[in-house]
Amino acid sequence: MLRRLYEWVMALAAGRQAPYALAGVSFAESSFFPIPPDVMLIPMVVANRKSAWRTATICTIASVLGGLFGYFIGAFLFEPLARPIIEFYHYGEAFERLQQWFADYGLLIVFAAGFTPVPYKVFTIASGFAGLALPVFILGSIISRGARFFIVAGLLYLYGEPIRVFIEKRLGLMTVIFTVLLIGGFVAIRYLR
Repeated sequence: MLRRLYEWVMALAAGRQAPYALAGVSFAESSFFPIPPDVMLIPMVVANRKSAWRTATICTIASVLGGLFGYFIGAFLFEPLARPIIEFYHYGEAFERLQQWFADYGLLIVFAAGFTPVPYKVFTIASGFAGLALPVFILGSIISRGARFFIVAGLLYLYGEPIRVFIEKRLGLMTVIFTVLLIGGFVAIRYLR
């Protein structure tokens, strides 16, 4: 089923309605959909490198709006919608852990969430459930999701097809390394002052 879904999303990326499909996938992925928008962002930018910044902007705006939808699901519809989504993806334990992280780190967790391989939808729902301040959530989402999508689009704009292969093979590893360095920097700033 997941393979067919992936192939469907890839077909959308090649169509005339690709920007609308990208917006829809970016929105949905931030709250319930399993396929990340990168699977459309990458081929769209490779196909038309001049549209890289526009494509990254569409992806970012739609993802943040979808994140707000996830936030509201967590805040107001936890039992009827959020709990089934979390159980469907088997993220119950991760969700519990996130609750403590929100209490300890707030904005830092939302910022890091945009870069980690952990599905962003879990962070958006957990943010709403934990009652994270909405302005903090929005700021963290804009920065993290925007940085992620603009970095991918920028690399594709500069290097084209060879970087696409590199990104697809090592996206998870690159994301983890960047997140560890980012969090390490924030921790160092916090405790070395």
